[in-house]
This record gives sequence, structure tokens and C-alpha cells, in this order.
Amino acid sequence: MNLLIKDIVASFSRMPRWVQIWVALWLVPVNLISLVFLDAPSGTWVACLSIAGMLPNLYLPLIERGLGKSMALPHIMPWTLQWFTVIGLLLGDPELGGTYQAYLWVLLVTNSLSLLFDYPETIAWFKGHKGIV
Repeated sequence: MNLLIKDIVASFSRMPRWVQIWVALWLVPVNLISLVFLDAPSGTWVACLSIAGMLPNLYLPLIERGLGKSMALPHIMPWTLQWFTVIGLLLGDPELGGTYQAYLWVLLVTNSLSLLFDYPETIAWFKGHKGIV
């Protein structure tokens, strides 16, 4: 197990520094914050979609002994559904306002940027680029 963890850490370390920062200090925390808004309109659904996009990436590095393009796949469906949900909330609920509305904008931009990387990575994975970093 110790060697497996070392392989995963080494793989993460080989990623560009900006990707490491993006994932560890922005993408994951922004999606986890969704748990704070469970009682907000569609908050449970938004949180479920956030977690559904991240949860498989806890075990994929264990299976592959590192990080690869396969880690984009779990984001595609839940975060695309989330995108439509959040757009619907932001455009369809004029009473939304406040902290939750601001958070939804941050989440929308964050996961939209992630999906801009995830769609090409997923296509590359399906074309056979299945190595790890």
C-alpha cells in the first residue's frame, strides 16, 4: 500500500503546478462547499451532483496507480446536469439572492472551466490515451 500511495503522489507531483493548485485549492473545495447549502433551493441536488463528479476520483488513482485522463470521465454527466440545474436556478428564481446565489455563480464558473478540460480529456481517453501522468 505504501508503494501505491507513493506512485499516486509522484503522479500528482508530475502534473503542472497550476493544475495541482487548481484541483487541491479550488476545484475540490468549491464543490465540497455545496454541502453547506443542502437546505437551499435544489441544494441537495446540487450537492449530490458535486459529490457524484468527485467521488469516483477517490478510487481511480488507486486502480490506475496514478492520475490520468480517466479522471475526467466522472465529471461529465453529473457536472453537465449540474450546469443546467444551476443555470435554471440563477435565471429562474429572482428571489434567490444572497450567499447561495453568489456561491452558485462561483460553482457554475468553476465546473464550467473544469468541463472545458474534461470533455477533450474524455475524448482522448476514448481514443486510447489511457496512460497516467
